[in-house]
Amino acid sequence: METAIKVNNLKKHFGTTKAVDGISFEVSRGEIFGFLGPNGAGKTTTIRAMMDFIRPTSGKISILGKDVQQDSVYLKTKIGYLSDTARFYDHWTAGQHLNFQQSLRGRSKTLDDLLKKFGLNRKLRFSSLSSGNKRKLSIILALMNAPEVLILDEPTTALDPLLQNAFHQYLEDFAKEGGTVFMSSHNLSEVEKICDRVGIIKDGKMVAVEKISEMKLMKMYDVRFHAVGVNPKLFEDKNTELVDHTDFLTVLKVRGDINPMIEKLSKLKVKDLEIVHVSLEDIFMEFYQK
Repeated sequence: METAIKVNNLKKHFGTTKAVDGISFEVSRGEIFGFLGPNGAGKTTTIRAMMDFIRPTSGKISILGKDVQQDSVYLKTKIGYLSDTARFYDHWTAGQHLNFQQSLRGRSKTLDDLLKKFGLNRKLRFSSLSSGNKRKLSIILALMNAPEVLILDEPTTALDPLLQNAFHQYLEDFAKEGGTVFMSSHNLSEVEKICDRVGIIKDGKMVAVEKISEMKLMKMYDVRFHAVGVNPKLFEDKNTELVDHTDFLTVLKVRGDINPMIEKLSKLKVKDLEIVHVSLEDIFMEFYQK
């Protein structure tokens, strides 16, 4: 597939701090690529370098075949950018912000549909908007001028679950039509739900770049039984780790396909089963230990 984003050995150092330390990855056209990591991992620094807001210490970045530094102005017309924080004019209405962008980038053919889809009142002043509505305005500004590439930094922060689902559906449709999405997140379930591939970054280094379908992500299972005497050895296999076992409760950590474990449980008298996503730190440690 054609490459839409290429990052080659990107480094960005602030004095002795290595915010990004030699990362490389590619994103294809029509792909939704998740950039996953905890706060301070280097996600936002990478995005700011991709947008040419900061210059790398070394390394190269190209988007749509253009160098992001040499062709910065041109690429701004092709990219829909969503910052992790909203910085606007408090005394302007949402509509004035939208009109200002149209004066710079041309009339939007999709603005009315976007306002309806996300339920934003363009007459309200920015200072009076809730955090969720401020996020809606940021999203609409990123989407309204027919971008070919979306670069999104924590896009669903402050959105309620219904709007998150609407936004996810928009991204999936956008990618099906040939658009490219690069989105950073520390929300594992969001990335797992909509992304084709994920890059995991920690302490400025890439831990992994893998297809979501091939990642053996872990989940924790609290299994409560009706009776004592369940033999914990029943759950032993290469993808299952026994974390704890008492008379009525067994705690399992399962990687990858859960069906073999579910098949074993189906033969026992289970009272309750709770599934919990493990923390990002646990997932990072799994990749470091490879």
